[in-house]
Amino acid sequence: MEQQQPAKAATSHRNEQVGIVVSAKMTKSVVVAVERMVQHAVYRKTIKRTSTFMAHDEKGAKKGDTVRIVETRPLSKLKRWRVEEIVSRATLREDDAVASEKV
Repeated sequence: MEQQQPAKAATSHRNEQVGIVVSAKMTKSVVVAVERMVQHAVYRKTIKRTSTFMAHDEKGAKKGDTVRIVETRPLSKLKRWRVEEIVSRATLREDDAVASEKV
């Protein structure tokens, strides 16, 4: 008889990014800002560039959270990413705390 080898976990090489949630006003969707450093072509100065991605969110990320997003199939017109994990939660800001006390 032939012994079967255990199935290996599929190692995907999907693109991953880590960024900060800048908008969480939609249902199951967030907008994530990802910063990267690029070098200017002429002056060679390092410049900070920001890209925003819409991501599908089943984890319940809120504004200010740091999340890891993974590239996935197209989920809607603009969503090509999904939230893989919430790396760190946002701390409650003072103006947000004051606004929640008034409500």
